[in-house]
Order: sequence, then structure tokens, then C-alpha cells
Amino acid sequence: MNKYGIIFIVISLLSPLAMAGPMMYVPTGNANEIVIIDLNRDTVVGRIDELENAHGLSGSPNSEYLVAGSMQPLQNGMSSDPQKPAAVSDADHAAHHQGGGGDHPQSAGKSYLSIIHLKHGRVMRRIAVRGLTHHTAVSPDGRVAVAVHSGLGGISIIDLDKMSVLASIDTGPWANYAVFSNNGKRLYISNAGANSISEIDTRTWKRVRELKAGMKPEHMVLGSQGRLLYTANTGDASVSVIDLASGTIKRTYAVGQMPHGIDTSADGRWLFVTSKQDGLITRIDLSSGEQKTSELSPTPYHLAYLGKLNKLYVSSRKEPKIWVIDPVTLMVKNIIALEKGVAHQMVIRDE
Repeated sequence: MNKYGIIFIVISLLSPLAMAGPMMYVPTGNANEIVIIDLNRDTVVGRIDELENAHGLSGSPNSEYLVAGSMQPLQNGMSSDPQKPAAVSDADHAAHHQGGGGDHPQSAGKSYLSIIHLKHGRVMRRIAVRGLTHHTAVSPDGRVAVAVHSGLGGISIIDLDKMSVLASIDTGPWANYAVFSNNGKRLYISNAGANSISEIDTRTWKRVRELKAGMKPEHMVLGSQGRLLYTANTGDASVSVIDLASGTIKRTYAVGQMPHGIDTSADGRWLFVTSKQDGLITRIDLSSGEQKTSELSPTPYHLAYLGKLNKLYVSSRKEPKIWVIDPVTLMVKNIIALEKGVAHQMVIRDE
């Protein structure tokens, strides 16, 4: 092994991205970076720059990538091939760009998806897509990614092996959020402008059902067994519980105004929801329906639950911070200062 290989290994071992999990990756919007947080210590340990106003971020335990969307239109001179990181060899850098080739003209879409390689901690590829990207999702097997284009009412499907756009699908007005089924055979897209959820067969990339939800459904989460889909409905301050076998609403919970972040506990016992307008976090017992609420100000926003450490993470829409909350008492245990930006779609990786 030459000296450059040794240097690269040392840098990789020292990188926050190479540290033992659990880690959380948080896009910060117009701060143009992803913040890396060590969840054992609830401390910021690194940052990834090169982002363009990223709101959406997603990953899969079976993927070496994170996929960040952009709410910034393409600009002349932006390259789909970011500069090679100093610690990465020419051969390694080129290998990660094979399959993309030169078939991604800068004018081919309305924004870029940034493909971040976790090992290197840098943007390794940019893929042009047809619209500004609000949220993203990665399939359970890590082979495809989804970019949700709210303004266009649809999505782009990206092949992460070939690093190219596989398909584009129109789903409905103000498409907002994407969730894969546990086996990856179905994809669900919330359409806030149609009060519906589009179900897509991922083998054919065709819509197979339109499911009714509450008014203006946005964020969603699958239940622990994958049989139920929970939607946060901003238009009527509710959460719909959709039975995916029958395609019908099984139950509706009233929550605070402008519900946004939503997640379940790993054991399926609890559902957590933030309400931006009322400044509340709500915990719903899914067996009894009993609710517990706590005030959280200003403007609780995105949310992620980590059962391994029994912690709940909630960002603020108005301030650059993330609250660390006890899921039992709903009391704030700690605050993670981000310094700038707003924390959007949070991704937890435990490796």
C-alpha cells in the first residue's frame, strides 16, 4: 500500500462519518449544509457542505449513500461532478461516477439531487431532476431514490446504481412526502392538494391506487408492522390511520393545528406528532387512543424517534436547534445548537 492509501485510511477512521453510530444527519435549508450529530452525546461532530438549500434527506441501512434534494434552481456553471475530495484517490472518485457518464446535461432539470457517500463524507455526484425537490426517500434495498417535486405535483425516480433518472410520475397537486413499504414493492406519495395518497407499484412504476386521507396530507410514516400508514393532515389538524390492505381510513386522531413531523416508536406503541401553529408535541397511545401533549416553542417542526436510546428529536422551524425530548414525559432533556439554518428531514443511521 502506498502512502496515499495509508493517509486515506487514517482520515476515514477519524472522520465523524466513520464513527460508530447512532448518528443523525440533518439538512439545514439555506445554510447549505448537512449537520452530523453523535446521538450518544447529542453533539454536533461534523458538517457536509456543497449542498444547495436542501430540505429533503433520506437513506437506507442497505445503501452507502444519503440523497439530498434541493430547493434551489439550477444555475449556469454548476457541475454534476463535484471536485474530488482531497482524501480520495482518482480511481476511487472515478469509480463512484461510473454509470452516470456524461449524460446529465446541466440544463436537463430544474434542480440537483446531491448523492453523498457516507464513507467519504462528501457529495460524490449530482443528478439533474425535473423540478425543485421538497422531500426524498430511498428504497429499503438502497437501489432507488425518490425526489418529490411539490410544485410539479409528481416525483422523479433515480437509479442509484446507474446514477440516472429512471422514471418521472405525476401523482397529484402539491405532492409532498414519500414512503416505501417495508418490502419496497409499494411507494406512497402524499398529495396535499388532492387530499389523497398515491400508491405506486415499484416493479412497473405505475400508480395502482389512490387512497383517501384527511385534508392536505403531508408527512407520513408507516406503522411498525408496515400494515398501517399514518398521515399528518395540515388542513384539518388531524392524523389519518390508513389500513393498507383495504385502502380505507381506519381511524382519525385530532391533534394540534398544522401538524408536521410524525414518527412511531419501534415497538408500535406510540405515535408522535408535532403541531407548528399550536407549538405542541403530541404522543398518541395507539392501543388506547390516549393522548399526552406538551408545549414546545417556537414552532416544533421535523421529528425523529430513536428507540435504542429512548430519545425523541424535534427541530424548530424558527431557530437553529433540535430539542432532545424524553418520550415518556415529553420534557426537554437537552438542546442541540446548530448555529445556523433550520433542521429539516432528519435521518438516523445506526451502524
